[in-house]
Amino acid sequence: MPPSARLTLDPAFRIGPVDPRLFGSFVEHMGRCVHTGVFEPGHPLADADGFRTDVLELTRELGVTVVRYPGGNFVSNYRWEDGVGPVHERPARLDLAWRSLEGNRFGLNEFMAWAAKAGVESMMALNLGTRGVAEALELVEYANHPGGTALSELRRSHGVDKPHDVRLWCLGNELDGPWQMGHKTAAEYGRLAAETARALKRFDPGLSLVACGSSNSGMPTFGSWEAEVLEATYEMVDYISLHAYYDPTDGDTDSFLASGADMDHMIRSIAATADHVGAKLRSKKKIMLSFDEWNVWYQSRFGGESSLGWTEHPRLIEDTYDVTDAVVVGSLLITLLRNADRVGVACQAQLANVIAPIRTEPGGPAWRQTIFHPFALTARHARGQVLRVEPECALIPTARYGDVPAIWATATHDEATGETTLLAVNRDRNAPCDLEVALPGGMRAVEHLELADDDPSAANSAEAPGRVVPRPGSGARVEGRRASLRLSPSSWNIVRFALASPQE
Repeated sequence: MPPSARLTLDPAFRIGPVDPRLFGSFVEHMGRCVHTGVFEPGHPLADADGFRTDVLELTRELGVTVVRYPGGNFVSNYRWEDGVGPVHERPARLDLAWRSLEGNRFGLNEFMAWAAKAGVESMMALNLGTRGVAEALELVEYANHPGGTALSELRRSHGVDKPHDVRLWCLGNELDGPWQMGHKTAAEYGRLAAETARALKRFDPGLSLVACGSSNSGMPTFGSWEAEVLEATYEMVDYISLHAYYDPTDGDTDSFLASGADMDHMIRSIAATADHVGAKLRSKKKIMLSFDEWNVWYQSRFGGESSLGWTEHPRLIEDTYDVTDAVVVGSLLITLLRNADRVGVACQAQLANVIAPIRTEPGGPAWRQTIFHPFALTARHARGQVLRVEPECALIPTARYGDVPAIWATATHDEATGETTLLAVNRDRNAPCDLEVALPGGMRAVEHLELADDDPSAANSAEAPGRVVPRPGSGARVEGRRASLRLSPSSWNIVRFALASPQE
């Protein structure tokens, strides 16, 4: 007999609402994310603005709601002024972050036009590495002020009459990291972030601001950085950022499949740190979390920035994702939803080509990587309220995270439609799991899809773009208030339940 597990779906047990901003992505001037990714004038499918319409269609299918731009490490050495105005007058610059040549043919106004066509909200990052308060205010004035000032009229002279009205701004990027241009101590960054936030809130109190948290949980200052930064900025910012990438190093697949345990611990740790600072400051405000960089990234295969040459939009960390990677991405989405009461923004990095769900070839096709599918299905069906789901199941030992539950799951309930969606991963690589689900009365199973394969290393490519796609699962057999289904080994699953009709 295969292992078994049980869980309960009860719409009364709620964590919090699904914030649409949980399904964010990230476009950085890095490698081919912008050039020959979202933007390729002259491509057979490019529109009049040079945007690849095949990538736009896939972005909409993916269900992306918000996109962070223009970095990432890139932003800490970026002059936003270089990317506006007549294209032929824009200067070429050295991008010190990724040792690339940046021609600035795509900038703020091009990105905002692309975002409008993609139907996504813009999340702009400010350069607080090599620049400061004055330059941040100038960018916000150019982007958001209606007219009548030097910078707003400059925008209008560039053909953009109405303000972009960007509401979500990042106060720099990963400034705790010594690899960052303008690396700072927590005290230095906290002071600069506070000064910038104070000025931006004076410009518009309704702006939402994200302070930089740690670059990853392995940083020696993890936790203490957040505490010191938030003590300086608490009443002026709305979010603190988190970043995490997961790499199946040393062939330790069991630990890799348990990556959600690390993300969950990271979220809880920083939420506790923020609450401690709030209590210390006697504040009634609650700081939310912005997990604005997350994904699977084979960092062990990357030679580092010093290995790169001075070239224009090179092929950079274009990881090809397999079935196991997609299961991990699905588990990370589950983790974000399980913490919906604290995580208000999340951005998978990046959108196209660079560790991305969408891959393209210059002048050629675009296709869905394996990790595209759990994101798209979760974004499409996770609606309403996140339910508290605690599976009873076996534990799996891992080298990195200790014993972890074999079944990692969450669920959402949409009161408007009556539909309940269960998202579940079986972390066991060796055996299926028979899952019993306790349901509210009068429910029926609508659909069970799973992402799994007899070959967990199977991947999609330009030649075989449909090699790995979601397939029908075992199906959920509903009897009374119980549903039973089988989860394949090392699989990501989505199961939809709806109210039965009177005839049923």
